[in-house]
Amino acid sequence: MKEMVQAWDPALPHVHEVLRARFQDHSYPAHTHHTWTLMEVGHGAVAYELDRAKHQIPPRTLALLPPHVPHTGRSAREGRAYTKTVLYLDEEWLPEKSIGMSVDQPLLHGPEALGTFHRLTAAITHPGDSLVAEESLYSLHEQLLTHLRGAPSPAPPDASLARRFRSLLDDHLPHTPTLQEAADLLQTHPSHLSRSFSQTFGISPHRYVIGERVEIARKLLLAGVPVTEVAEFSGFYDQAHLTRHFRQVLGTTPGRFVSK
Repeated sequence: MKEMVQAWDPALPHVHEVLRARFQDHSYPAHTHHTWTLMEVGHGAVAYELDRAKHQIPPRTLALLPPHVPHTGRSAREGRAYTKTVLYLDEEWLPEKSIGMSVDQPLLHGPEALGTFHRLTAAITHPGDSLVAEESLYSLHEQLLTHLRGAPSPAPPDASLARRFRSLLDDHLPHTPTLQEAADLLQTHPSHLSRSFSQTFGISPHRYVIGERVEIARKLLLAGVPVTEVAEFSGFYDQAHLTRHFRQVLGTTPGRFVSK
């Protein structure tokens, strides 16, 4: 398989770029970024120097590279390819004191952060799943702060805040605000808002909104609205987005739901 690079702007708050690549012979010279770099190695292994210290990233491991700190990169096994998925995040995404901490402990081996990273990158590739992408991004933010031991324990969940958030979502259905927009309106941090909602109601904001949109779609179908128009009227990105979530919730497709 040839070397490959694919990059795009996911139009997600705090994320400047997503990059997926496969390299075998390419070797990065020493360079810096203005962003935080969060990288997963999928296959193979990467050897790199960060602030002149040598490291190696094994498969299915996350590495956090801080802004403005020189680093290199190459395959850890000569002649063997590796694959990677990279997020480039705002310089302000983590506090400045996290830079030194990430130089000292750049690798995350646990399954929790890796699972959140996978949910985030999967949501980025599915148009219409921006809310779950935001939830994953802010959850990852808290997990990284915990890893770096540079932040106090998260604030306890706020049930009153969660109820106000649910009312806000209900008032704007089917086209709801982003997590960041809702947090700004309710004067809180997005991660605290998402965590409060999930722990109060036992369901994530994304899953709640999807369930409500499916209910809207269900009523529209029973009222005789053509299947081709239901996605738009119920807040889904397109017909495929509606069908995927309708089947997941109700066990059938919109067309079969109303077929005679």
